[in-house]
Amino acid sequence: MRILYIDIDTTRPDHFGCYGYHRNTSPAIDAIAKEGVRFTNCYTPDAPCLPSRAALYTGRFGIQTGLVGHGGTAGDHKIEGPGRGFRGTYEDDAVVRQLQKLGYHTVCMSPFGQRHGSMWFYAGFQEIHNTGQGGMESAEKVMPIAEDWFRRNAAKDNWFLHVNLWDPHTPYRAPESLGEPFKNDPLPKWLDDDALITRHNKVVGPHTSMEISMYDDRENPRFPRHPGKITDRASMRKLIDGYDTGILYSDQQVARLVALLKEAGVYEDTAIIISSDHGENLGELGIYAEHGTADNITCRIPMIIKWPGGAKGKVAEGLHYNLDWGPTLMDLLKAPKPEVWQGQSYASTILTGNVSDAGRDYLVLSQCAHVCQRSVRWDRWLYMRTYHDGFHLFPQEMLFDLIADPHEQNDLADKHPELCREGAWRLSNWQDEQMQTMAARGPDVIDPLWTVIREGGPFHARHAAPSPLPAYLKRLEATGRGEGARQLRQKYARFLPQE
Repeated sequence: MRILYIDIDTTRPDHFGCYGYHRNTSPAIDAIAKEGVRFTNCYTPDAPCLPSRAALYTGRFGIQTGLVGHGGTAGDHKIEGPGRGFRGTYEDDAVVRQLQKLGYHTVCMSPFGQRHGSMWFYAGFQEIHNTGQGGMESAEKVMPIAEDWFRRNAAKDNWFLHVNLWDPHTPYRAPESLGEPFKNDPLPKWLDDDALITRHNKVVGPHTSMEISMYDDRENPRFPRHPGKITDRASMRKLIDGYDTGILYSDQQVARLVALLKEAGVYEDTAIIISSDHGENLGELGIYAEHGTADNITCRIPMIIKWPGGAKGKVAEGLHYNLDWGPTLMDLLKAPKPEVWQGQSYASTILTGNVSDAGRDYLVLSQCAHVCQRSVRWDRWLYMRTYHDGFHLFPQEMLFDLIADPHEQNDLADKHPELCREGAWRLSNWQDEQMQTMAARGPDVIDPLWTVIREGGPFHARHAAPSPLPAYLKRLEATGRGEGARQLRQKYARFLPQE
């Protein structure tokens, strides 16, 4: 068996054609989807990139491993303590390590471990190609390595290859040689709206329309596709076109990989998985060009699986996590699974095409790098609970109807308190279950979300010194958002220097 895992960073599925997008961003990926199973409701349980890939490859929720953020204690796995074995569970129970135990030659083409100082990411990989630019490399840095490897090894058997493409990630940096492929295509209808832009220009918080670069509107001439702010339809188009061109450029690399497999005569016999670590907010919750919340857009990811001998052209709508991939893979290979894994296999859907499998009853989604939030996704609803707002002035509870309002513009929490109670009940049950699991076999009984808050707040929005908030308050006042500045100053008064 040959297994190719194509990991396209920062990819929201609704910007692929096969997921219904009106622009032709993904012809190669769409073709693969027709040859396999497309999962419409797959999510990372922990966002953004570092916690997501930790969940994927450890098979465990961040509340268990402790890795839920981008820095501080939450930027690393929990120390396992006296129960640690010779290698430790983060290495010996890693998904890739299981493939290695089964005799697969495991290969990684990604700078991700170095990007986040997280060498556990490489656990189980025998061959590692670090492209060396910490996620700032475009595909022209990745593909020569991939092409060379394919030409030497594609025809061999029993390999697993993880290829990491970064082009949809901020800053949007697809080569200028691609031109403007979407200049004649309409914007997503909901964004083609002057009133929405005006409304969003009043929103406060990092990565909102007036601060695409997080806390300011600076632009980098190296990245002409990436605007500093959105004030009209032209700048909105620049942002959306920049993101979509990154997806198109990644899709072109997928086409090249497919061609190499066909050239080696092994395409039909190779499993191909196309997924991502998280999505990208492009106006949802008033946030642009960032993946900084525990919402449906940040946490929902593409999952497309072409499996030799498996179902073709099927669409599965059940609720799944990315950490379900490990158990699924082991079932497909008829191999045992580590006891610490928390995923649920959907191998039968891939093999038989039986999409009646409803998946999980609900999902819990977490974000502790830009905000501290946990959300519950069930039926048509998303219930969001905020513990630290990351300077966005989010209320403690939010509720969205994802069918009527897929872009999360209308908070229904006040109108449906009974649904908020249901969401809070589901969240409480999940947390109780996780804490009981920790008490039974974990090194501690600490919920890392509260560690993040105790240490001064999420890494990208710290309220404790050194904090970006004092300078940001001045910017808000200088850009006509004094009321937002007043509310933030009042909320975080005890952490601000005395004036």
